[in-house]
Amino acid sequence: MLIAMNTPPSIWRLLLAAGLLLAGAANAPAQNIYKCTQGGHIAYTDHPCPGNRGELLHKADDTDIIDQYLRLGQDTQARQYAQARHLETLYQERLAIHQQALHERAQRQADDAFAAEQRGEQARQQALADAAANQHQLRAENDALREQNAQYQNQLEQPVYNQSPAYWNATPPYWGRPRHGHDRPRSKEPIFHSCKQLAGGRVQC
Repeated sequence: MLIAMNTPPSIWRLLLAAGLLLAGAANAPAQNIYKCTQGGHIAYTDHPCPGNRGELLHKADDTDIIDQYLRLGQDTQARQYAQARHLETLYQERLAIHQQALHERAQRQADDAFAAEQRGEQARQQALADAAANQHQLRAENDALREQNAQYQNQLEQPVYNQSPAYWNATPPYWGRPRHGHDRPRSKEPIFHSCKQLAGGRVQC
């Protein structure tokens, strides 16, 4: 892998280039990083510079190589590498660190999943509570409407009494006077006017 830069890099560019090389080697064993000058340009590579002209910025040590194998899930290769170099103690230390990191990552994932499940359950309970509140409100409104209808029906069923005209108990002024030579007999029966019931409990006579 080769990364070229036209201008001399600063420290942060140097670290960036090293990080890119390490990221590119994710599927390969840990590698060295070299700074090479080619044609007036500076390049960073994981291979030695031509003619051995260059600078070794990072040398992959045994720890890097074992960690790289473990990250790739190649435990057998990591163990074989350590046994060939009599680094069993280093292998056990790096393996314990790797397993602890895996355990912590699994715990974080489990915590995140549990938190997501809790949020989902809270949202479901809130939705049920909102639905129950809406149902209660609708039931109360329906009860109020039924009560109003019952009162209105009760008013319609009440008997309506027509109001007596004001002249029922009064003597008309023309009574008692002879008409055409005859006295008009006074009627003792009240005059009844039929009334009609209207909507809303009103009466029209």
